[in-house]
Amino acid sequence: MINKLVKSAREAVVDIFDGATVMISGFGEAGSPIELIHALIDQGANKLTIVSNNTGSGNVGLAALIENKQVKKMICSFPRTANSTVFPDLYRKGEIELELVPQGTLAERIRAAGAGIPAYYTQTSVNTPLAQNKELRIFNKKAYVLEYAIKADFSLVKCHAADRYGNLIYNKTARNFGPIMCTAAKTTIVQARKILELGQIDPECVVTPGIFVKRVVEVADPADESKLVAENRRYPWN
Repeated sequence: MINKLVKSAREAVVDIFDGATVMISGFGEAGSPIELIHALIDQGANKLTIVSNNTGSGNVGLAALIENKQVKKMICSFPRTANSTVFPDLYRKGEIELELVPQGTLAERIRAAGAGIPAYYTQTSVNTPLAQNKELRIFNKKAYVLEYAIKADFSLVKCHAADRYGNLIYNKTARNFGPIMCTAAKTTIVQARKILELGQIDPECVVTPGIFVKRVVEVADPADESKLVAENRRYPWN
């Protein structure tokens, strides 16, 4: 009998190893698996390469993981946003690496990995610093840059609801990077607000089929990242 449910976020992330590449879903706080990230902080894996849209906010979630010096390199589109101070400070000190990727290119590189496509050409970044040292090809008299797919050892994803098979549905724009990140990792770990019985999710509504998911943990009342930032909270909790 297939049962991908685990009892805790701590159990879900136990095998993430030093030096792993980890994708983390979210667009700002929307879809950010904050409980899984905090469990990873507690677990202690370091020298991580993190693939995410941004670098977190305040001193919780992804920003806290970075502040705890567990991240060696960020691959992201927005390394600095309104409430992000941790990553910019460490980057200016030379204590963390950055690979800056345009948002659409980031999404497509992840999607390509999940589809088994090793690389693709795009016009995005042509004649910019982001195209330096990358292969350039001409198609129909237009220049294109070669971009390689991004694969991960683990993906940490937040969804609205799941069943024990690992079928997932998402809450509106919190869907963002989650579905493609599920397909691009060897091990996908998901926190779900609800665990539904088999058959309660209409098959026509399933966004991520369970075949792409390894573990699911129920987090019925996930933290509100904006509230934590507004309260100047810091993880581990202060």
